[in-house]
Amino acid sequence: MQRTTHRRRPLARPVAVSLAAVVALTATSCAKSEDDASSGTSSAAAAGAEQKVASPAPGGKTCTIEAYGAEKLDLKNATVGFSQSEKEANPFRIAETQSIKDEASKRGVKLLTANAQSQFSKQISDVQDLLAKGADLLVIAPLNSDGWDPVLQAAAAKKVPIVTIDRKINATACKDYVSFIASDFVEQGKRAADQMIEATGGKGEVAILLGAAGNNVTTERTKGFKDRIAEKAPELKVVFEQTGDFAREKGQQVTEQLIQSKPGIKGIYAENDEMGLGAVAALKGAGKKAGDVKIVTVDGTRNAVQGIVDGWISGVIESNPRFGPLAFQTLDTFTQGEEVAQDIVIEDGAYGADNAKSDLGKAY
Repeated sequence: MQRTTHRRRPLARPVAVSLAAVVALTATSCAKSEDDASSGTSSAAAAGAEQKVASPAPGGKTCTIEAYGAEKLDLKNATVGFSQSEKEANPFRIAETQSIKDEASKRGVKLLTANAQSQFSKQISDVQDLLAKGADLLVIAPLNSDGWDPVLQAAAAKKVPIVTIDRKINATACKDYVSFIASDFVEQGKRAADQMIEATGGKGEVAILLGAAGNNVTTERTKGFKDRIAEKAPELKVVFEQTGDFAREKGQQVTEQLIQSKPGIKGIYAENDEMGLGAVAALKGAGKKAGDVKIVTVDGTRNAVQGIVDGWISGVIESNPRFGPLAFQTLDTFTQGEEVAQDIVIEDGAYGADNAKSDLGKAY
């Protein structure tokens, strides 16, 4: 399935889908795009929308329980362990965890949860503890992409299938984990660049507030942004890059440094909303006016969308945190012995001046 990029695409309206459409996840697959080897696509752009799975297409990689080396089981009688990576001060993580809890409750599945509080060593011990407590299946939102060998080995020894969400583990699909469910982060970066080009007129100096090092989200959102700028707006120069660790306070600190070192900066691309909101606080503290520096962010939190309404933020690319339905449907289908896609990509919406006010209620 070929992807197209839309500038300031409004959020899709909620789509109700039949059970048959959801079960199509068993063989969901898409042809590889130039930037993302996706084998499945789900459209769930609107807040609370059910996730619609694309029709099967040839060429996508799938996984079965036989190939994985696990055993069939009834999800209703299983215990699922969920490992959250970051402190839930971040609205994205709050919505993500709630989506997992809501779906487990809806299905009557026993759920064990743990929060690593943004400490990778704790997340490793958290998942090992979930296994020790009897988790038959795991859903992991990884803090980092590397360093998962102890968990993967422990899960393999117990034949416990793993589904990862949001961030990818650097491991082998259908061997170390079953499926990866996330947004297309390269595409998010490209769409953020489109919004930045529109906001700045495609000229001037811009900065990037990088996400945390060591995970695919930061790498891919950066790549998409830079590739699109180079392609469409060569007169728009990235002159500053520094990590804000996906945190509001760090985003504010880095922006304060940016204002001092690059007083003529025209735009800031924040790789999540929290850093973008930190940038807004820094600009206000420096006596800047709304719109003096164009800010584009990724996530779709209510505060960031309100920032568009207030004039401080130019655009927000949504990153859908509602993984619960797809995560549990993937596990259910897989444990019944049917095929599931190794990569499942959720299609995200976007907010701009044209729809921020009307769609504010859809933000999380």
